Amino acid sequence: MSFRRGVVRQSKFRHVFAQAWKAEHCLDDVRVTRVTWEGPLCAANPKFIAVIVEAGGGGAFLVLPLTKSGRVDQSTPTVCGHAAPVLDIQWCPHDDNVIASASEDCTVKIWQIPDGGLTAPMTEAAVNLEGHSKRVGIVAWHPTALNILLTAGCDNLLCVWDVGTGELVYQLSDAHPDLIYSVSWNREGSVICTTCKDKALRVIDPRRGTVLKVREKAHEGTRPMRAVFLADGKILTTGFSRMSERQLALKVYSISGLLLKVYDINYWLFYLITTCTGDCTIRYFEVTDESPYVHFLSLYSSKEPQRGAGFLSKRGVDVNKCEIARFYKLHERKVEPISMTVPRKSDLFQGDLYPDTAGLEPSLLAEDWIAGQDAPPLLVSLSGGYTAPPSKSNTLRGRPKLLPQTNSSTASTASSAAASREMESEAMEQVQVGRETEGGVERVRKEDDQLSDILTEIRALRALVLAQGHRIDVLERQVARIEDGDV
Repeated sequence: MSFRRGVVRQSKFRHVFAQAWKAEHCLDDVRVTRVTWEGPLCAANPKFIAVIVEAGGGGAFLVLPLTKSGRVDQSTPTVCGHAAPVLDIQWCPHDDNVIASASEDCTVKIWQIPDGGLTAPMTEAAVNLEGHSKRVGIVAWHPTALNILLTAGCDNLLCVWDVGTGELVYQLSDAHPDLIYSVSWNREGSVICTTCKDKALRVIDPRRGTVLKVREKAHEGTRPMRAVFLADGKILTTGFSRMSERQLALKVYSISGLLLKVYDINYWLFYLITTCTGDCTIRYFEVTDESPYVHFLSLYSSKEPQRGAGFLSKRGVDVNKCEIARFYKLHERKVEPISMTVPRKSDLFQGDLYPDTAGLEPSLLAEDWIAGQDAPPLLVSLSGGYTAPPSKSNTLRGRPKLLPQTNSSTASTASSAAASREMESEAMEQVQVGRETEGGVERVRKEDDQLSDILTEIRALRALVLAQGHRIDVLERQVARIEDGDV
């Protein structure tokens, strides 16, 4: 009798394993929020870990240095400027000291965390974003453009903000008929994919305000589903069947391949982390270009269920230990780091495990993206490990004084934008003349500051003009549909 050996699929991640850190390296006595909202409740970057915590009479989250371990004293200062519970937090991909928070108080706030962490409670945000009429449950930074932030609320609105000026640059009010469950940017930040309570998966161009693709009933179940863009443009969705069985599906816009609830993803792997009562497992899979596309690798199981989990950005992993990912698992009163490691015999840097990854430097400025430009992320090497730079004090520009809006809807967007550029040119000429006639080192410095303020105001005005032009286009299309009898 002979036996035929089965073919084993080759993969460098076939033996990846998860390992929880020792108890002394965990964070203890952290009162994780009890808010009934399906989200990670935690965010981490190479400098800090942030956890949404219980707060009496408002909303708060804890920000601690990533190196912090042991017991967290109850007097530890928090970020506590929201008037209602915080629902979502996310670190800025272009500044490790900037974090956005969304709350039941219908606002989104941007915070500048000092290097080393908080020494006193932080109540005043660097920027306040007010545009939603109901609680806001999702924040998503643009992956390549500086200061562009997308938010989604229970008012079924998608809002795109320039947090450098504090302005709402795009608002999508008619793309979703019901509650938005998830939002994800693609790699270049040109489009987003969303999931909604109506069971549809949508691919949307936020600058044009148009829905490019719709996949009805991506999952048949009534429970919330999620979607995320992969690095190659495919879309991964998770949800439930009619019988409440977990499902996972891989889609390429209009092309779909069958198949469970995902939390986060990197270039090769994704991890399925459920926060249902009693679930104590983390399942991980690999995505490939060939059928069946999604391959189960293994699972990590512990004795205690997770309340949420934060995913450390790739820049923060320990390359000396072949760590390819790290989670921060939330217990009732503890935060437990869990490392995903690929076993290797050599102590040298394993380049095949660490392709260049997105760095802090943005590819575009906010005004460039608003004007229609797209660009892939700027990559950095992880060879030798990554060291987080000190805080950037100029990431968030001050909010300028805005000119009053007029009620006329007939103003030409193109002529207004041209006028703003003309104002910018005239401002530079005036400053140049002043330098030539009056001179002086101090005066030149003062004029430089004045020029910077003027240019910031003009850019804000230009963004406002573009946003209003977009809004006019949307309203004109709606009027045309009404006149044609389509509504």
